[in-house]
Amino acid sequence: MPKKAKAARPQAPKLPQGEAEQVRIRRELGHDFALVDDAFGRKRLAAGTAEARRVYEVSNDGYTSTGGIVRVRNVDPLLGITSLSRQQREAGQRYRQDFQCSQQASVRPMRWSERVDGGRHGGGIADSVLDAGRAHAAATRALGHWEVAAVVRQVCCVGGSIKSLAEQTGEGRDVVTKLLKVGLDLLAVHYGMMMGR
Repeated sequence: MPKKAKAARPQAPKLPQGEAEQVRIRRELGHDFALVDDAFGRKRLAAGTAEARRVYEVSNDGYTSTGGIVRVRNVDPLLGITSLSRQQREAGQRYRQDFQCSQQASVRPMRWSERVDGGRHGGGIADSVLDAGRAHAAATRALGHWEVAAVVRQVCCVGGSIKSLAEQTGEGRDVVTKLLKVGLDLLAVHYGMMMGR
């Protein structure tokens, strides 16, 4: 009598390169708040979160349970770029604050056919959120060129690094840094932090 073939279990796809190491380090440190279980019961990084983008590095000299000193690399690009002036940093931080404040209302897109109550009593979006949105839009217009605006938006609002932007655009890091500095200078002039040239 022939033996019955065992039903093959679906194989779990391979984890992306480096994710297994990041999961292992986080579990050993007790930083498992950024981990979720996938369909195969494995621990994975919670995709799309700031904690998942953070990179843990382990050196070989140290006394932790992971066999080394753990360094967390999550530097604010405005602080990590040492060649920025004080005015450039302040302009970038103000641009970021306006953006973050304008996003607080959790505004959602609506269909054109949806009915809207036009009254402001007890509802609607707060005036501070609307003002921040207007200020952010005006500052974005002051940036002028779309390439400059894209770099400033990625660094100030999204928290992207110069290295990742250079890889995405195919430009050199020095070109991306120059675009960022030009944009921050334009913002500093817009905010009245420095005089236009």
